[in-house]
Amino acid sequence: MDKAVSGFSKLSKEEKIEWISNRYFSEPGEAISLLKNYWNADEKLQKLHDDFIENTITNFYLPLGIAPNFLINGKTYTVPMAIEESSVVAAASKAAKFWAERGGFKATVLNTEKIGQVHFIFKGTTTKVGKLFTENKKLFFEEKENNTKNMQKRGGGILDIVLNDKTDLLPNYYQLHATFETKDSMGANFINSCLEQFAKTLKRLAQENTDFNEEEKALQVVMSILSNYVPNCIVRAEVSCKVEELADKKTNPQEFAEKFVRAVQIAEVEPYRAVTHNKGIMNGIDAVVLATGNDFRAVEAGIHAYASKSGKYTSLSHAKIENGIFSFWMEIPLALGTVGGLTSLHPLVKFALEMLEKPSAKELMQIVAVAGLAQNFAALRSLTTTGIQEGHMKMHLGNIINQFEATDEERVLIVNHFEHNAVSHAAVVDYIESLRKVKV
Repeated sequence: MDKAVSGFSKLSKEEKIEWISNRYFSEPGEAISLLKNYWNADEKLQKLHDDFIENTITNFYLPLGIAPNFLINGKTYTVPMAIEESSVVAAASKAAKFWAERGGFKATVLNTEKIGQVHFIFKGTTTKVGKLFTENKKLFFEEKENNTKNMQKRGGGILDIVLNDKTDLLPNYYQLHATFETKDSMGANFINSCLEQFAKTLKRLAQENTDFNEEEKALQVVMSILSNYVPNCIVRAEVSCKVEELADKKTNPQEFAEKFVRAVQIAEVEPYRAVTHNKGIMNGIDAVVLATGNDFRAVEAGIHAYASKSGKYTSLSHAKIENGIFSFWMEIPLALGTVGGLTSLHPLVKFALEMLEKPSAKELMQIVAVAGLAQNFAALRSLTTTGIQEGHMKMHLGNIINQFEATDEERVLIVNHFEHNAVSHAAVVDYIESLRKVKV
């Protein structure tokens, strides 16, 4: 059967589903039923979801969990987390409670500068294009002024524009590098519209310049786009306490602290470990970013670029013991918003932000960074004490039980059995099969 299609976007949602089901599934009726089971019964709400993206056929759900007891800068938060991975919410909650009893987390926004660039090709000298820019720099601000008034009223706007010579990297390549303050908005549309106006101004100035020859007047703008690498939009999250305060029933505090610091140091020097170490941080960060309607792909890209800023990929978090004090911290770039985009459209995003008591963008940066640090602490604590699998596999047990469609009676027996036995996928399967053989 031919699987190429023309005009797919013009089909109705029902027609799209029918086309997919008939071409890719042996039981088209079951596929159609599955997709429709995930439609929202509220037609208005479903229409809202359908309009978020293109070619929508159904909704793809992720669980929304809650991690309470996050004490940040003296204020207690209940943090929403949208994620599918077992043990993440439980680990974050456990770390939040642990540190709440030891004074809580401290978070500080160090800067909120965002970046956009106009990339262009100029087949003339650096001196000529530099003179053009320097003599007309004010115009770039003035010709965008009418469209920046609302942002300026909120305390934001264009901070600066500089010309960067990149001809050592690529022949004739230059860029206008602009910095912005967007306050509570992530600011993508604002930044991109500013950049496109800069590009128009630049091209016009080149065409009108009497000192330029025809090739120079044909300055080529390649693209105008914001950057998701925001090394000057930084938040710091940290915790500290006396080493002896790290004690619990199972842990020698000095031994634990030293082993914990050593684990962080390994992630600082070993990229293979650093990637997984930072992935654990992103478990916490992405879950809150997603729940609050922000762009987790942009956040991921920017943070991992930041982890490589020295030329080698390394740990985002750091730890030390000094004068009997254990300290654990990280500084990361986070460009987030609490107005615009999905924040005003998606009902659960609005719910999540209200539960966080309608934070500003700066406050949300602090919450998200702390969630990442808490997740990292929980993971390292497990790794350096009981091992990561003990807690993770017990949380994963429910998924395995569901996979094999265990009855309520079987579920009770399985859970009781693995209270005292190591959990692995194979062990659970074997136990389920043994239960069912007994029944037969």
